[in-house]
Amino acid sequence: MITYFATRQFKYQRYHSLLRRSDLNDHTLIFDLEGALLKSSSVFPFFMLVAFEAGGLLRAIVLLLVYPFVCLVGDETGLKIMVMICFFGIKEESFRVGRTVLPKFLLEDVGSEMYEVVKRGGKKVGLSKLPRVMVESFLKEYLEINFVVGRELKVFNGFYVGLMEERKTMHANLELVPDGKRNYSHIIGISGFRQDLDDDYFSLCKEVYMVAEAEKKNWKILARDKYPKPLIFHDGRLALKPTPLMTLAMLMWLPCGFILALIRITTAFSLPYNISTPLLEFTGLHLTTSRPKEDKLLLKGRLYACNHRTLLDPLYVSFTLSRDLVAVTYSLSRMSEIISPIKTVRLTRNRGQDAKTIKRLLKHGDLVVCPEGTTCREPYLLRFSPLFSELCVEIIPVAIDCHVTMFHGTTAGGLKCLDPFFFLMNPTPSYSVQLLEKVSPSITASNVINDDYARFEVANHVQTHIGKALGFECTQLNRKDKYLILAGNEGIVSTTKSGRSI
Repeated sequence: MITYFATRQFKYQRYHSLLRRSDLNDHTLIFDLEGALLKSSSVFPFFMLVAFEAGGLLRAIVLLLVYPFVCLVGDETGLKIMVMICFFGIKEESFRVGRTVLPKFLLEDVGSEMYEVVKRGGKKVGLSKLPRVMVESFLKEYLEINFVVGRELKVFNGFYVGLMEERKTMHANLELVPDGKRNYSHIIGISGFRQDLDDDYFSLCKEVYMVAEAEKKNWKILARDKYPKPLIFHDGRLALKPTPLMTLAMLMWLPCGFILALIRITTAFSLPYNISTPLLEFTGLHLTTSRPKEDKLLLKGRLYACNHRTLLDPLYVSFTLSRDLVAVTYSLSRMSEIISPIKTVRLTRNRGQDAKTIKRLLKHGDLVVCPEGTTCREPYLLRFSPLFSELCVEIIPVAIDCHVTMFHGTTAGGLKCLDPFFFLMNPTPSYSVQLLEKVSPSITASNVINDDYARFEVANHVQTHIGKALGFECTQLNRKDKYLILAGNEGIVSTTKSGRSI
């Protein structure tokens, strides 16, 4: 049930009356993020993400231990305690969790019914009791909210001190909502029952709709295809929503997970495929494969082109074929190179030099390459580099997908040497490898006269083929786009910074 509030008097109306209103486009909507838009009113998971991703494991443990005390004090005091634990000593310039990690988890908590109302507003103002750096990117970039009002954090010498500024009054922010004549009759507010309606913003509303907690529980989660902006890139190690119980389970699993990861690495590294594959399956690593009928004549020098989900993609292709392949990769940490059971060769991102390297390797055997050049966690394919399409007679497209329950095995802003460990620390990670019908570049691009266009035609064909097999959407985004969003750089870690990107 939603309560209609005006001139400090309550009148009950059904929720569907707000949905049926056809004049919302003529009004400014002011809504409370935690009380009216998100299904859950608990903010602990979002602070835990900040603590774990920006502050580290120790800070996450402290936050979990303090949380029972946070529940006993008032909302405002509890909020200040969590802000202090999560933000104290964090460098303001390097804080990216609000842009790269939190949007995914916030989107997965948006109530579809309320968002359908909010998006119909003429001008939309989002209010939050959380620090603005935690919610601004999510509301503006992903939900297309016009203005965001959140708590400001105090900064000293470029570092957060863990304290929040006092709430700004509406008189300091009048430019956010009026129509030019300071006539506020067109403003509608949406809040939760637990929220403070004495807030200066809501005091200017002609109408305020109040959302009951019981009704929020019946809301549906906003579907991915309803996102105003698709969520293609996100960062962070945690794949689960860190509620108090899930966080406790994750921390208790960490020692066991680390030991299990070492066992899995040792098994894959020391045993032949016919023995290691069933043993790894026994430890919880699930592999599903499909492949077309093999040609009677297996040509030497085949190139397996696969989409890129984690660093372990080439290894899983080798497990599927039950033979060693050579993996060519654009970036690989020294640790990952040491523990890899198959041979790895680094590319330089210099097209001419890399072409010579791949041609030389193809003369000695089969290769596996990820033309995307970087990983993507969501159901999208990045642009395929055309380099692989002009270097061999046969290309075998490989469609790869993987699922994790606790940790992501990829990162843009963290330590890449830990990528395989985090993936293998998951209790039951799963991989799906589909070998598709071979592609002959000479036939695929037979109608293209220009060689430059031909190689792009082949690369796009392979990308489309893999996309259809997985049900993924093909894009023209590349490694540079990903790292500009997630890390604020172009993702070039080698010294050959001036070399051409391929």
